[in-house]
Amino acid sequence: MSKPPQHDRVVLVTGAAAGIGAAIAAAAVGAGHRVLLTDIDEAAAQATATRLGGRAAAFRLDIRDSEGWTKAFDAAEAEFGPVDILVNNAGVITTGNTRDLSLAQHRAMVEVNLLGTMTGVCTAIPRMTERGSGHIVTICSMSSFLPLPGYAPYGGTKHGLRAFHHAVALEERHGPLDFTIIHPASTRTGMLDQELNDPTAITAFAEKPVTPAEVARAVVETFRTKPTEVVFPALAGRVQQIAGAVPQLIRLLVPTIEAKGRRERDRLLRTGPTRLSDPSGGS
Repeated sequence: MSKPPQHDRVVLVTGAAAGIGAAIAAAAVGAGHRVLLTDIDEAAAQATATRLGGRAAAFRLDIRDSEGWTKAFDAAEAEFGPVDILVNNAGVITTGNTRDLSLAQHRAMVEVNLLGTMTGVCTAIPRMTERGSGHIVTICSMSSFLPLPGYAPYGGTKHGLRAFHHAVALEERHGPLDFTIIHPASTRTGMLDQELNDPTAITAFAEKPVTPAEVARAVVETFRTKPTEVVFPALAGRVQQIAGAVPQLIRLLVPTIEAKGRRERDRLLRTGPTRLSDPSGGS
């Protein structure tokens, strides 16, 4: 079977109604791909797909539902053809000190961020392998390297997701699939608005946030280049990778990171906008 051209692939994006997912869908359509936007909020996903035109469609998907994943892949194939690229973007976050979060809040992050994405990967692998090609792109987080206060369960799911992604890539290294994992830092989405209202989430403001469009451009570029791993920002992200691997070092650095983040959060609350998210996904 002949492969579609690099500029015209069928892409399935999860969590695509808004934020990074919507920006990825827009960038992919702009690059000539056909995109199925999936989200648990079907109406919002449909509205975003409608804005993107005929090369986009929407489908309701709760990524915790294995049957839903099968239906989503079938819907993409019926609309555009077999899925060439899966972008695992959907995720949830509840910040706060671990002892103050309910078991239900911990469980929700594990079930969506980790188990939901694992279910998608397990759905994609046999389908893509049978066709002889496929690319699985996982949107993870810089918190997969950094154990940060206020983010223990969220960071735990991202640490687990990174380990899972790379282990699966190794298991499938002799097959026809490509695997890429991408680690955005603080991004101007609704999650950042949530973090602004939580004093335990001050580390999110220790660096300048990127826009969804910046992340999306990097994601769509990986469709062509297929790197193993991408961090944000490129240089500082590598430093954070190293720091996070040394518990003694991160314990020394966290008070400085918190102090910087607290100053910026206080400034934003005092003089800045009430919303930091960029609903347009613009740069």
